[in-house]
Amino acid sequence: MEHILFLTGRLAQPQLEKVLAGISDAPFTHEVREIGLQVAALMTADMIRRRVEAPVRADRIIVPGRCRGDLEALSAHFGLPVQRGPEELKDLPRFFNRAARPVDLSEVEVAIFAEIVDAPRLSVDAIVARAQELKRDGADVIDLGCLPETAFPHLEDSVGALKAAGFAVSVDSVDAQELLRGGRAGADYLLSLTLDTLWLADEVASTPVLIPKSPHDEASLHAAIDAMSAKGRAFLADPILDPIPFGFAASIVRYHALRARYPEAPIMMGVGNLTELTEADTSGINALLFGIAAELNVAAVLTTQVSAHARRAVREADWARRIMHAAVRQRSLPKGMNDALMTVHDKRPFPDTPEEIAATAAQVRDPNFRVQVSAQGLHVYNRDGMREGTKAFELWPRLGLDNDAAHAFYMGVELAHAELAWRLGKRYVQDQPLDWGCAVEREAENLDAWCAPGTTRPAPEKNSG
Repeated sequence: MEHILFLTGRLAQPQLEKVLAGISDAPFTHEVREIGLQVAALMTADMIRRRVEAPVRADRIIVPGRCRGDLEALSAHFGLPVQRGPEELKDLPRFFNRAARPVDLSEVEVAIFAEIVDAPRLSVDAIVARAQELKRDGADVIDLGCLPETAFPHLEDSVGALKAAGFAVSVDSVDAQELLRGGRAGADYLLSLTLDTLWLADEVASTPVLIPKSPHDEASLHAAIDAMSAKGRAFLADPILDPIPFGFAASIVRYHALRARYPEAPIMMGVGNLTELTEADTSGINALLFGIAAELNVAAVLTTQVSAHARRAVREADWARRIMHAAVRQRSLPKGMNDALMTVHDKRPFPDTPEEIAATAAQVRDPNFRVQVSAQGLHVYNRDGMREGTKAFELWPRLGLDNDAAHAFYMGVELAHAELAWRLGKRYVQDQPLDWGCAVEREAENLDAWCAPGTTRPAPEKNSG
C-alpha cells in the first residue's frame, strides 16, 4: 500500500489529521508532519528543502495547495514525487477520488458554430478579430450572420479572409442570393436551406443545414433529408429549437422524433433561442441543452453571444459539450467532473463549522486577522479574539484599523469577498479571488514561481492544509 507524507502547519495539523482519519477505505497509509510554521499556506519549496531531512520514507509527499516553488526540483531532491494537494484540506477525500478516476474532458463530438450576428456592419478585419476571440473560447466554425434588408458587399472578402486565416466558415441568411454568394466564395456550410431552396446545394460545394419550411412542418424537413441522402450529399438537419413559452417543449420532442426516424443523420441544434431569450444564467441553460444534445448524439450546435448576460455562451458551450460527452461516454452523472459551469454557487461552499473555526482561532497568538466563512456567517479572528457577523460593515468597526490605511483596505476587500461568498454560497479562501468558473477571465497563477527576494505578499491568514 502506498505511504504518503503530508506536510502542514501548526494551525492546520489537527484538522488535517481528522480529515485523513475520516477517509474510509483509503488506498494509502500516511504520516502528517508539521514543519515548524503556523500557517500552512506560507509553505514554500525552499522551506521544505531546509526543514525536511532526506531521505524521506514515503512513496510521495503531498504539500498544501497554496505551497509556492518548484516542486519538480523538490521531487528531484527527495527522489520521489512531491505534489500539491487541494487548496482546502477538507477537499482531500474528493481529491483522492478524482485522482483514482481521472475524467478525460479532451474529447468532443459536438461542433460549435459561433455566429457573428452583425457581420454586415463589421469590417473584414473586425470579423477576423472577432473570429479569433470565438475560436479561443472553443468555436469550431465561424458563422457569418447576414441581416435582413442589410447589404453585405464584403461577404465574399470576409469568407476569403476567414478561410485564409484557417477558419471553417458558415454563412447564415434567409436570402438565397446571399447564400449563393457565400457558397461560391468558399463557405463550408450554408444556413439554412428548406425544401424550396435545395437547388442551392446543386450550385455550390458547401454543406447545407436543412430546416423545415416552418417549425411544425416536419414532413418538409424529412423530404429535404431524403433528397440530400439520395444524392449522397453531406448535410446537417435542424428541426429548430423554439423559445419558452412558444413551443420549446414541443421542439425538444421534434429533435427526439428526428433522431428516432433517422438514427444516423447529423443533427444541428441552435441554442440561441434559449440562451439569448431567457433571462437566466446561461451556464445552466447550456449545461441542460448540451446534455440533451449528448443524449441525442447531436453533431453541431449553433450559438450566439449577443445579449450581455450571454457574453460567455461560447466558452460555456465548450465546457458543456466536454462534460456531457464524458458523462454519456462513461454512463455516469455529470457530477464531479469539472466545476467550470458552477458559476454562481459552489457545491461545497462552507467546509468548516463554527466550532472548528473557533478551535483554530484559539491557537492563534499573533495580531494578523484570519477570515473564514461558515454557513452561519463571517468569522474574523486574531490573538485578540473572535468577531462574528453576516455583513462586512457590521464587522468593520470591531477591527480597530482606523489608523492603518493599508491594512484597512486589505481587510475591506476580504470582508466584501467573504460576505458575497456567504450570501451566494460560494467557497471563500482568504487572499484568493472568488471562483466564478468559466464565467470570467482568470489568469492561471504560477505557483511554481515564488516571489523574488525582497518582495512580500499579504500574509495568507486562511487555515489551509
